Amino acid sequence: MIALLARDLRLAMRAGGGFGLGLAFFLVLAVLVPLGVGPEGGTLAAIAPGILWIGALLACLLSLDRIFALDFEDGSLDLLATAPIPLEGVVAVKALAHWLTTGLPLVLAAPVLGILLNLPGPAYGELVVSLLIGTPALSVIGAFGAALTVGLKRGGLLMSLLVLPLYVPTLVFGAEAVSRGAQGLPVATPLLLLAGITAGSTALLPFAAALALRINLR
Repeated sequence: MIALLARDLRLAMRAGGGFGLGLAFFLVLAVLVPLGVGPEGGTLAAIAPGILWIGALLACLLSLDRIFALDFEDGSLDLLATAPIPLEGVVAVKALAHWLTTGLPLVLAAPVLGILLNLPGPAYGELVVSLLIGTPALSVIGAFGAALTVGLKRGGLLMSLLVLPLYVPTLVFGAEAVSRGAQGLPVATPLLLLAGITAGSTALLPFAAALALRINLR
């Protein structure tokens, strides 16, 4: 498992997929939004929680099709499916590698980009915590979508249509936690719901993704 994780991390760094592409998209979004809606601080502060979470969601979405596609093309996925390690474990490791190369850099960059969007000071802690809790769910759900569409030509668009509705609860509760933090309100409820979504996704979706992979590899 550790060898597989290290291999996926090396491939992601060499290909420049998740790490650089996701951060670049996140940065471009944070720069373009003030240009589009205007530099008025109150307006930016009001929309900053939602914009930051939407940016993180879309940045994670950019590299989802790479989770299984490269292994499918070179035949490695067939070997992994017949290896002694459970296929569910393979899915979990690949989702973890995606989060480490895409989700975690977004968590670390979000406070800096929050400055561009005039995010209120009290909300920075909630922004980091909500992204740290919620982005693993984005990677696991994305791995499930990638497993459903692996092997399909131009399956990226179909995967986006499948995954985006599943992202909605994470987006809603994540943005709500940041918004409440900006207003000085209690944030325990949205953070707990966000943690529940992540825990449920991590517990169930690797099994569903492994089943989808077995069906697609037949």
